[in-house]
Amino acid sequence: MLFQIYGDTAGWQLLGWLLVFAGLVLANEVARRTPQGGIFCFLILPAGLTVYFISIYVGAAMGAEWALTNPTYTHMNSWFHYAKLYAATAGCIGFMMLKYKWGVGKTHWFKAFPFVIVAINILIAVGSDFESGIRGAMALAATGERWWLSSENVWLYGGWWNWVNGIAGILNILCMTGWWGIYSSKKRDDMLWPDMTVLYIIAYDLWNFEYTYNNLPTHAWYCGLALLLAPTFANALWNKGGWIQNRANTLALWCMFAQVFPLFQDASVFSTIPVLYADGVMDPTVRPTAADPTMQGVIAVLALAANVIVLAIIIKRAVQQKKNPYKNEIFTDTSDFRQAMARAE
Repeated sequence: MLFQIYGDTAGWQLLGWLLVFAGLVLANEVARRTPQGGIFCFLILPAGLTVYFISIYVGAAMGAEWALTNPTYTHMNSWFHYAKLYAATAGCIGFMMLKYKWGVGKTHWFKAFPFVIVAINILIAVGSDFESGIRGAMALAATGERWWLSSENVWLYGGWWNWVNGIAGILNILCMTGWWGIYSSKKRDDMLWPDMTVLYIIAYDLWNFEYTYNNLPTHAWYCGLALLLAPTFANALWNKGGWIQNRANTLALWCMFAQVFPLFQDASVFSTIPVLYADGVMDPTVRPTAADPTMQGVIAVLALAANVIVLAIIIKRAVQQKKNPYKNEIFTDTSDFRQAMARAE
């Protein structure tokens, strides 16, 4: 078992997961199908939220009680959440420019943008993983235990799994092939990256789930499982080749929701914690007395193995086809690639 789902709240936890999963699938459809939907979700909405966030921090600096007690200020104040929100949103805007051929979206060189923005997003998470590993080691030296309290008042348990998963994330960047193989779908509802096949998606999902499990443990039930499965589900069933666009859209939209309504995950009947907290609770005022990091280690090893295997397959294909796997597409003979290209202009 990965999460503590039992007792009186189990039904609420499962319902919460279904609501988040279904909500993200539907929100992605709104954002991807029309320019108006994308403009609202990734330009107008973020602009309004930026004003809201700035107002909170200005109010807090002035000592305003409403700002100091605002859940966004008390629960979502780390650098990571803001970096992830705006990096994901930038990706969504760039992907719209490519699929609708707006501005530089018409140029050949801008086709490398998806690789660049995805790599940046991965590196943000890798940096956070390494930070947790370092802080866990510092806590171990100082207290004899790996628990450390984040700026958002969550007890994290840093260890070798953070380093292993961080390496998996770096390898995952190298597993993105065919950087210039970016297309618009015939209906102009998707930006397609056909060379990003199911092999990459599995390696990414394992790495990213482990990242959330390590560093966002009280949110991983939602931002780990539901958020990762929503774009994977859509890619598998109706918009093959559009996974990276789906991923960016759902990530940005989820970050906006979580930043404004953090108590949904942190302090409600929907709250779900992993088995790491062997005491059965995560109370920021009480240092945990027990930990069960077994699954952190298992998933980290699986994530690293998956990315090593995918990278090995890429290298083998590149050698056999005598191609640079980053300048050229190398999965052209796969079903995933053919289905995606059948949708391309």
